[in-house]
Amino acid sequence: MKTDIEPCCFADQCLLLGLIQTGPPRGEESKGTFDLIDLDLSRYDALQKRFDQQSREYGDLLKGGIETRNAPYHALIDRIEQVAGLSDAPILLQGESGTGKSELAQRIYELKLQRRRVKRRLVQVNCATLRGGSALATLFGQRRSYTGQPGTERAGLLREADGGVLFLDDIDELGLEEQALLLHAIEAGRYYPLGSDSEVTSRFQVIAGASQDLMKLASNGTFRIDLLSRLNLWTFRLPPLRDRPEDLEANLRFELARAEKALGTRVGFNADAAEAWLRFAKAPSTLWPGNFRDFSGAILRLCTLAPRGRITRAQVADEIATLERRWRAADGDADGKLVAEFVNTRLDPFDIAQLAQTIRTCRSSSSLSDAGRKLFAVSREDRKTRNDSGRLRKYLSKFDLSWNDISTR
Repeated sequence: MKTDIEPCCFADQCLLLGLIQTGPPRGEESKGTFDLIDLDLSRYDALQKRFDQQSREYGDLLKGGIETRNAPYHALIDRIEQVAGLSDAPILLQGESGTGKSELAQRIYELKLQRRRVKRRLVQVNCATLRGGSALATLFGQRRSYTGQPGTERAGLLREADGGVLFLDDIDELGLEEQALLLHAIEAGRYYPLGSDSEVTSRFQVIAGASQDLMKLASNGTFRIDLLSRLNLWTFRLPPLRDRPEDLEANLRFELARAEKALGTRVGFNADAAEAWLRFAKAPSTLWPGNFRDFSGAILRLCTLAPRGRITRAQVADEIATLERRWRAADGDADGKLVAEFVNTRLDPFDIAQLAQTIRTCRSSSSLSDAGRKLFAVSREDRKTRNDSGRLRKYLSKFDLSWNDISTR
């Protein structure tokens, strides 16, 4: 077989390309054959542009309409869009609490719905709340014969997810017995409700969310390795907020718009307040342990308390102090917790440790002078005047504290 390409011609910057395909005689025919294949590339370019546009729209859907400049997160969303649009296999979303796993699961479901990969609803299960005897009934349903009591029959969440998506949030909190039964239901599409001798059929797609490392849980026996193997064909790790400083301004605009909608009024930052907030939000020392929950809550508080709809620099300073006080109290830092009882302003780690020791000493001393003698026991030997109480009073005044503030708590 011989293939020839006819000359290309250009007209108005449009490439017209044809392919002539020749062949030997067919059957009893004495003449050979040829076919003309149209290769008008402009048609394929238009089709590709439509595909690219649709892909961008799906990506915007998964990002919730929030612009991202963080390259790793952008690549992550592109991969999720490709997988969710083509595959019905389980999807595992891992990441710290507050990184947006629940919101992303909702958007994945909406994408699947648009791509016609599912027909029915999204059923969300908070596995952390499934405790005790009611856990199995909540998941798998229950027949009245199981209890003998009227009104106890229930369909179960797996049955409600039939034809749709089951989102297992905090699956790392699910008990081992529930894990075993869930694995069978996912793989077989069948299970037994409590009190029933007949299996129920329910076929659904699965999205699971976990804050802990499931591989570590599997290694110590608190998570079934066979269930993990079933879930982690597609695993996506959502980055914490502190790793996405490029996206903080876009998320700030999004949270402002959401707060305005919730409050029914327009709110904005004064220029110096916005600068101060973003400087704090992007600082390497700002770890955002609650991620977007902390960020969203802070913006809502600022908007709610904004005088005449304008967020001021003073407000921002107060909110930053509130966040840092809460974070110190939550991270198990004994010094931070103690200092947070007395001081609302931001402090350097060095000052926190020093002030915490001072507070403890004052609490265990009978007077300001007694506390001063204990705190300055070494340096006082080199001083001509030993006014320990004065030195301590001056030190406390740096933090707007007095002996009475500390000794009476």
